[in-house]
Amino acid sequence: MKWPASFLSCGTNCSSWPAMGGKLPGPASGTAPANAYTTESNPIVVIGEQYIAPYPVDLKIQHTVFTVAENNFDITDVNDNPIFKVKNKLFSFPDRRVLLDAAGNPLVSLKQKILSVHRRWRVFRGESDKSSDFLFSVRKSSLVHLKMRTKTTTTTTLDVFLASNTSESLPDFKITEGWRDSSCTIFAGHAIIAQMQRKQNVKSLVINADNYGITAYPNVDYAFVVALVVILDEINRNSYD
Repeated sequence: MKWPASFLSCGTNCSSWPAMGGKLPGPASGTAPANAYTTESNPIVVIGEQYIAPYPVDLKIQHTVFTVAENNFDITDVNDNPIFKVKNKLFSFPDRRVLLDAAGNPLVSLKQKILSVHRRWRVFRGESDKSSDFLFSVRKSSLVHLKMRTKTTTTTTLDVFLASNTSESLPDFKITEGWRDSSCTIFAGHAIIAQMQRKQNVKSLVINADNYGITAYPNVDYAFVVALVVILDEINRNSYD
């Protein structure tokens, strides 16, 4: 798959993008699958070029629910250094989130489209909601086949469309979740760009939190991957099918 030029380079806008506020996370441990995305000549950049690494990156996400109006995500590297944070947008509906870098700068806003039958979420640069700052959207794959159940697994599939994909005839990325093994895989075509695994421990159960481990593969925007996992979590929490 060839990515639109506007998503492969920050061009003259790099200086306007907020810094991450910390050093690049270290390489992931473990072995990547054979079809993991690695192409250096065609990196996948959606949120920012500064979130590209030439190696797999491991991140941890903790989602803590305090009240209906306050639930946050803390994203760290494997050594618990802060990388990102997701917060509710103050004085707004609870279906809007803002992804911040480690220094507290807003990177993107995640907004659920009201009355969308596909549970569509739209993502904009910074705290904007202007069409010129629209980056991508995420929705459930269909109305009829939202989940495919067998005796051993339950699968939820989401489609991701970049802003340039106005026809939406084919998604730019797909997210496939296996609920029983609490994992998800994010694809660009047949290549795996990231994987997530849900993790639980005694502490997370006591404080009403979900923990996720994420691996973003080389030359993939790991801020984009984090945004996708947060949206997946929100869709699952608000599922009514």
